[in-house]
Amino acid sequence: MPIRNRFADWLPELAEWRQSLHRNPELEFDLPQTSAFVAERLNEFGCDEVVTGIAETGVVGVIRGRSGDNGRVIGLRADMDALPIHEETGLPYASETAGKMHACGHDGHTTMLLGAARYLCETRNFDGTAIVIFQPAEENGGGGEVMVQEGLMDRFGIDEVYGMHNVPGLPLGDFAIRPGAFYGAADQFDIEILGKGGHAAQPHQAVDATLVASHVVIALQAIASRETDPVAQVVVSVTSFETSTKASNVVADRVHLKGTVRALYESVRDHAERRVSEIAQGTAQTFGARAEVDYQRGYPVMTNAEAETGFAAEAAVAVSGTCGTAPIYLWGEDFGYMLNARPGAYIHLGIGEAAPLHHPRYNFNDEALPYGSSWFAEIVERRLPLG
Repeated sequence: MPIRNRFADWLPELAEWRQSLHRNPELEFDLPQTSAFVAERLNEFGCDEVVTGIAETGVVGVIRGRSGDNGRVIGLRADMDALPIHEETGLPYASETAGKMHACGHDGHTTMLLGAARYLCETRNFDGTAIVIFQPAEENGGGGEVMVQEGLMDRFGIDEVYGMHNVPGLPLGDFAIRPGAFYGAADQFDIEILGKGGHAAQPHQAVDATLVASHVVIALQAIASRETDPVAQVVVSVTSFETSTKASNVVADRVHLKGTVRALYESVRDHAERRVSEIAQGTAQTFGARAEVDYQRGYPVMTNAEAETGFAAEAAVAVSGTCGTAPIYLWGEDFGYMLNARPGAYIHLGIGEAAPLHHPRYNFNDEALPYGSSWFAEIVERRLPLG
């Protein structure tokens, strides 16, 4: 079955919604316009219940089927927040807020789920309850975790939960998924190297924090290259190196390093956390300096349940005729918190050729909207069949 005719007919309106969201990006939990737009649409569609204020600006819609005899509840999730990026697309609907941009396609995700909600409210061609979840703060802040902590799953009785992400470069309308670990855990660290400043012509009278920090950066790479099984997949990246001085004739007394650790297995994650501190502190001590390490655990490994991955793939084949096997990514995704709370699956949807995610020239392809809406609706009707 191709995309549903209803969504193809609605494409101009869906594109208008998406472009309106794109013009008005908001960050993290501060989504007053976005959440109001979503709640207004859900009320217009005739959702049986619309709940706002979960995780500050999250919105949940309850859609009951023709009967609730089987008592099952399916959750569908979309993220709503944008990124702190200055847009460079030059599009007529480009961001109207400097320094904020929908550079990851969450405007598209939100629109696809709105389209599905409209369809499900109109047809009610299922037996049970569909819960449409619009989540804040995926990019930063862990809105998915907050929604779970505030009782999302228990309050609405969710049995299974499904999510989706667009992928530039994957052909338009193609789907891809994999069971098990899909996205990696995403941690971050801050390391302060504390040495002793001095004159660049007399380095023997100083403890050069820049030199120490350089050795720390190199030594941290041994976590992946020499301390971890090569098939276990871990990445340790130092992404920021900032010294306490800009002068060419001053030995810096402090250097601030920032970075990230990505891993697919908790045992590897634990090892990396311990070794980041040990390597930084041990290397600093070797040179007569000190290291202060702040290691923060972020999003968990996002793991698709085996059976639900199969259900998601079957729905994808029904929509587009195919569903490929996705590679493992070490991206972070806080849908992992929801998958830790309930069985479910996360799938990729191709939007064709486009700039990469998180790029100032990225733009979601509106032609993908009917595919995503069709997949969300297909999941509900397959998992909650009438009769």
